[in-house]
Amino acid sequence: MIAASQALLRAAFMRVEALFNRAFGDRLNPLYHLGAISFYLFWIVGGTGLVLYAFFDTSVAGAYRSVEAITAGAWGAGAVVRTLHRHASDAMVLTMLLHLLRYFAFDRLRGFRWFSWVSGVGLIWFAYISGINGYMLPWDRLAQFVTQASFEWLDWLPGFGGTLIRNFIHPEQVNDRLFSLLVFIHIGVPLVMLLVMWVHVQRVPKAATVPPRPLAIALTLTLLALALVSMAVAPVASQGPANLRSAPAMLSLDWFLLPIFPLIYAWPLGATWALVGIGTLVLALLPWLPPRRGARQMHQLTLHPGPARIAARPGETLLEAGLRAGLPLPYDCRAGGCGLCACTVLQGRVDAGPFQEAALTPAMRARGQALMCCAVALEDVELEVVGVPSLTAGVAAAALRRHRVRVTTMDRLSTDLMRMTIQLPDGEHMPFAAGQYINFVLDDGARRAYSFANIPPDPAATPSTAGDTIELHVRRMPGGRFTTHVFERLQVGDELEIEGPLGRFTLSESERPALLLAGATGFAPIKSMLEDAFRRGAQRPLHLYWGVRQQRDLYLLDEIAAWQHAHPNFHFVPVLSDADDDAAWTGRRGFVHAALLADHPDLRGWEVYACGSMRMVQAAVPDFLAHGLAEEHCFSDAFTPSAKVVAAP
Repeated sequence: MIAASQALLRAAFMRVEALFNRAFGDRLNPLYHLGAISFYLFWIVGGTGLVLYAFFDTSVAGAYRSVEAITAGAWGAGAVVRTLHRHASDAMVLTMLLHLLRYFAFDRLRGFRWFSWVSGVGLIWFAYISGINGYMLPWDRLAQFVTQASFEWLDWLPGFGGTLIRNFIHPEQVNDRLFSLLVFIHIGVPLVMLLVMWVHVQRVPKAATVPPRPLAIALTLTLLALALVSMAVAPVASQGPANLRSAPAMLSLDWFLLPIFPLIYAWPLGATWALVGIGTLVLALLPWLPPRRGARQMHQLTLHPGPARIAARPGETLLEAGLRAGLPLPYDCRAGGCGLCACTVLQGRVDAGPFQEAALTPAMRARGQALMCCAVALEDVELEVVGVPSLTAGVAAAALRRHRVRVTTMDRLSTDLMRMTIQLPDGEHMPFAAGQYINFVLDDGARRAYSFANIPPDPAATPSTAGDTIELHVRRMPGGRFTTHVFERLQVGDELEIEGPLGRFTLSESERPALLLAGATGFAPIKSMLEDAFRRGAQRPLHLYWGVRQQRDLYLLDEIAAWQHAHPNFHFVPVLSDADDDAAWTGRRGFVHAALLADHPDLRGWEVYACGSMRMVQAAVPDFLAHGLAEEHCFSDAFTPSAKVVAAP
């Protein structure tokens, strides 16, 4: 029964997540960030609650009047805050329940995960207690109903014997001390909840408690828009002052926070306690239901490059085991949707787990690849991780050592493209391979990846006493946090923090002819690879196809012309995808990979290197393979505006 329910829910989640990936992208899929969204909504509820509390009168006579004054005051701002507080509370309960349901569907509750699961069940109780208590404070007709029903329900428990509901028989029995108690509960429960939330994530390696910035902004704007719309259509308002001399006849319930209350009067009180108690007990015991016999042993993982050797607990994914051991593993969604944590299983068996087909294709699985965020070791496993120079602590610390760099030049090649050079401090060097990239480390620990656009240092040359210089091509992204800083505030002489080098998108040493496909600033690593090949005296044919939207997006054409003049084996084809109104353009038009295939319909015997947006790479690579390109000779480096995704052969 439980397994069947999990399978059905898992299939539903996978289908919806695939749709959301196409709509929002895997990095901003809200279903991958339900826990972090719940944290964020908690802060919205807390912030709006503090604003409301500042103007709330904690007395029986003043509670209703103060809430009405808040709602009608400040030119409508009070009503917006009250509505936002209500909708954010509902949204937090919804995301918490979805978070719990998703972890149940994917069976992420057994073994070492039992603590997070049980504490999560407790958090849902705290959310409901706080929400129900909040509906008592306005002291309107709904507050009267919720308060009387709650205390009548509690009176059924042994030890109370009807002592609680007696306080609400006559209006004179409801005094200011009771309201002080209700306010104390409404402040104290969320504080305890915050503590439990912190404890809840301690067993999850590198648990995210803040959603991606674009998702947080979109969520905030959505709640604000919903508040404004609901104020015009169905405003959040008090439902008349409380009157203990009569019972409320018609009420509008919050079905997110108050679903149990109709049952309190429709069922016997004992039956509602049985429903809640048994339901909570079953949820808390799910990590051990049904009981599974037999000891599940830990497995040894050997990760390359390194090697790094760690132990994985029963049921623990490869990524969780690596992060728990402090390894610098690449990851993003942690849900099998982005493919950033791809690895190759060299020896041993793994359960690949549930994943999106777009992130782990049949061809990748045939090569023995798996996603570390989903795969679980079934025995001792040896695997190779894509996109990192080393996983051993000492080597990783040296290879990924951070540097403080100084901006030395900023050259605008167009209105939205900056060629920027940065220099390491004197005596510091960063050897790299053409095609690799670095991360800029922002103040909050976020990272932005940019490829080297200059030729790597000559290994035969004597190291200079000056620090290495790095060339980067930065395209301005609308609303981009880092690129906005580069274009509007960054100055020559400013300092930044970087780490690297990273990536395995490099030109092979073979003699096969190579087709190099660049989309927009994907030209940067291709430029580095070509210059390095020219310096090494490569004689094999090298064909560059560079796709941009309009002619003004092509830059450094004089350097490309110099390559063509100096190297007969080099050929260049620019392609414009949005040049319909440019009558002066006489070159190729359309999609750049279509132009490449028109010139080379049979790719057998070729190597292809594709660097550009995720959309371009995802469209191009299947077409290349369909035209005879061998998978082992297809190399790609796909990127999104704020995250680097590397797909090595």
